Amino acid sequence: MSGAAQEAPETRGTPDRETPGRESPECEPPDQGAKDRGAPDAKGRPGRDGDRRVGRRTLLIGGMAAAVGTAVLARGELGHLWWRLPGVEKPREEGVVDFRGAQWVAASSANWRRADRPDDYAVDRVVIHVTQGSYRSAVKVFQDPGHGAAAHYIVRKDGHITQMIRELDVAFHAGNRGYNERSVGIEHEGFVEHASSFTDAMYRASARLTAGICARYGIPVDREHIIGHVEVPGTDHTDPGRYWDWDRYLRLVRQARTAAEPTGTAAGPTRTSRR
Repeated sequence: MSGAAQEAPETRGTPDRETPGRESPECEPPDQGAKDRGAPDAKGRPGRDGDRRVGRRTLLIGGMAAAVGTAVLARGELGHLWWRLPGVEKPREEGVVDFRGAQWVAASSANWRRADRPDDYAVDRVVIHVTQGSYRSAVKVFQDPGHGAAAHYIVRKDGHITQMIRELDVAFHAGNRGYNERSVGIEHEGFVEHASSFTDAMYRASARLTAGICARYGIPVDREHIIGHVEVPGTDHTDPGRYWDWDRYLRLVRQARTAAEPTGTAAGPTRTSRR
């Protein structure tokens, strides 16, 4: 199941600045004297202009490099935070789902973070979870602001799909901030130690859902990109467990993706199902 609150508040440290490289020595015209090149005078003092000239140039180049470095970092931050500016946030329409046929049931806003994926965070993973309980209990805890975790989708044993968080937003499901930002989480009703939890209807519905996600974001259908919660770095979860049939599941995902390609049914948000 989705792990409890692992999203720490965002911090804004001082960005590292680029360090300017050493300057190449300039070639002076052949008729310049030693003093003009910064050679010491008769009393051993530095030449009249050499040290000051190098100091000004170094400071100028260093300042420019620091400004460029800061601008690059700032641009990256704005790519993740632009929607927080007044009047910029994308409008959200209640009841819209990303998978056709899914039912919309909203998770608590404490269990996810607004984003604009894939524009701010690229999506390249699907994470498979098991609820370790009933469908109803999973919905209940995902609506509990004190739980601190939720997945984008829940797939019931009968194949019914509920969406609780939009795919463009970051769900707190993986127990790893980086994986939360890059993945879509799918819960499956049941228990990891009960082989009977994983029904044919569940496998087929989940495979269609994952095929649609992979098509939307160009995710390869393989075990590197479709993973179990147990495979997320730093997690202490074991789902989906030994009874989850990965070979069967990936075969169904490939079949569903191939079937959906001619009609384009994998793309675009739709209105929720009322089941």
